[in-house]
Amino acid sequence: MTRVLVSGATGTIGRPLVKQLKEAGADVRTVTRQLTDPVALAAALDGVGAVFLLWPFASAEGAREVLELIGSRRVVYLSSAAARPYEVEIERMVARTAREWTVLRPHAFAANALRWAEQVRTGVVRQPYGDAVLSPIHERDVAAVAVRALLGEGHHGAVHTLTGPRPLTQREQARAIGAAIGRPVRWEDEPPEEAKRRLLGLGWPGPAVDGMLRALAEPGPSTGTVEEVTGVPATGFETWASEHAADFLGTMRAARFHEYGDASVIRVDEVPVPRPGPGEVLIEVAATSFNPSEVGLRMGLLRDVFGGTLPRTLGWDVAGTVLTGAGGLAPGDRVIGRIDGAAAGYAVAKASTLARAPRRIPLTAAAAVPVAGLTAWQAVFEHARIGPGSRVLINGAGGGVGLFAVQLAKHAGAYVVATAGPRSAAAVRALGADEIVDYTAAPLPDGNDVLINLVADFPASVTELAEEFVSVTRPIDHPRAVRFVARDDPGQLADLVALVDQGVVDVETDVRTLESLADVHREAERGLVRGKITLTVAG
Repeated sequence: MTRVLVSGATGTIGRPLVKQLKEAGADVRTVTRQLTDPVALAAALDGVGAVFLLWPFASAEGAREVLELIGSRRVVYLSSAAARPYEVEIERMVARTAREWTVLRPHAFAANALRWAEQVRTGVVRQPYGDAVLSPIHERDVAAVAVRALLGEGHHGAVHTLTGPRPLTQREQARAIGAAIGRPVRWEDEPPEEAKRRLLGLGWPGPAVDGMLRALAEPGPSTGTVEEVTGVPATGFETWASEHAADFLGTMRAARFHEYGDASVIRVDEVPVPRPGPGEVLIEVAATSFNPSEVGLRMGLLRDVFGGTLPRTLGWDVAGTVLTGAGGLAPGDRVIGRIDGAAAGYAVAKASTLARAPRRIPLTAAAAVPVAGLTAWQAVFEHARIGPGSRVLINGAGGGVGLFAVQLAKHAGAYVVATAGPRSAAAVRALGADEIVDYTAAPLPDGNDVLINLVADFPASVTELAEEFVSVTRPIDHPRAVRFVARDDPGQLADLVALVDQGVVDVETDVRTLESLADVHREAERGLVRGKITLTVAG
C-alpha cells in the first residue's frame, strides 16, 4: 500500500484528493500548517513514498527547505496555468530534488465562481469581462489527475495543463448557476477600472489585481488532459454548479422548535441551506404537510422514537423539485417522499427514499400523499388484506389517513362503512364511502369483516364490531387485532402515485403557509383539523 502525504488537505483540491486516494487504497497522511515546521514535516514523511505539494504562499521563500526534507520521493506539485515566477521557481526546485515529479497547471477553477455567491443571491452578478471565455475545471477532476500521478506510472516529467471540457463565457457561467439554483441570474458588466478600485479597496495587492484582470481579458485554453489521464471526460460546469447549489443559495426559512412545549415554541428561523451527502439530493421544497403526530413530537412525547436533539425542524412530508441530482434523479425532477425536516425552503433526502411526484396534481397537493397515503396503503393492503366483497369499517375516515383509506378500500373492491363527523361527511361520501356513520350521534355499527381504526378515542368493548382489527393509533384489546406504525416504502409510494395519476385516488388539501404552522397545531389540539393541511414553503 502506497503511503501518500497530502499538503493543503482541507482545501478545495485537498478534500476530494484525500477522499479519492483512500478510495484507491492509499494510506493517506495530511499536513496543513505543519508544512513549514521541519520537525512536524519530518515526522509526517516517515514511510511516505509520494507527496502532493500545495504551496500556500505567494513566494518561493522557504520552499527549498521543504523540498530538501521531502527529498527523493515522488512529488506532484499543484502549480497554476498562470505560471507565476514563484511557481516556475518551485517547479524547477521540484524537478531537481524529487525522484519522480509531475506538475499540474489547472487553468480556471470552477470554484472561483463562489466569489459571486452574494451577488448571485441578488439575481445580478456584476463583474468585469462577462464575455471572457474560460474552460472552468471541477476540483474533483484536478484531484483525479493528481491521484493518477501519485499512484500510477508514466507521469514523470509531465506538466499537465488542466481545464474543463468546453469553453464558457463568464456570462454563461452565471446563467448555469441560475439554472442550478432555480432562479434567474443576470450578468452585468463592471468596467475594469471600477473592478480594480473595488478589489484594491478590499485589500488585494495591486499586482494580483492587474494579473487577474489581464488573465480575464484573454481567452483561456481548453485541453483534453483530464480525459487523457483519467480515461473519463472532464466534468462540465453545469454539473459543478448543480453540486454547489447550496453554496449559492445561502440560507432558507425553516419551521423549528428549540424547546418542547405548546404551539408557541414553533418559530420560523433563517438557517443555512443543507448540503447533500453521497446518494442524497437537494430538494427545493414546494410544500410539506401537517401530521397529527407532530403535535406529540413538539411536546416531547416522541423523544424515545425520534431522539431529543434540538432545535428540530418539523415536517415529515416533502414535495418539491430536485436541484442536485443523484441515484437516477436529475435536476428538475419533481419528487415526493417521507423525510425528516421538510418544513423548510430546501431539504436533503436519500434519492432511494423518494418517488416521482404525481403529474395530475400540483406539488402543493402532492405533499399530502407520503405519510398519510403510505399509512392508509399498509393498513388496507398489508394488515387488513382487504379484497373484493370485504365489508370494512373505517373509523376516523374524515382525517388525512382516512380519506386515502376510503379510496384504497373501494379500489380493492370493498364495501366501505365510514365514520365521520358532520364537517367531514360530504367529503368522505364524495370519495366513495358506501355508508356514513355520524360518530357524534350514533354508535359504531357491527357485523364488519375488518375495522380500521384511525382515532385515539376507541371503545373498550369491540367484540361485535368486526372479525379483525387494524389500528394505527392505540392498541386494541382483541386476539385478532394488529397495531402498526407505517414504514417508509418508496415502491408503495410510487404505486400510490400511479393511482393518483390514473384518477383512482383524489387528493384534496387545505393549503396554508409555513408561517401558519403554529396555528395549525393549535387547531389540531382543539380537534378542528379535517383532512390534510399542506404548507407552502418554497423560497
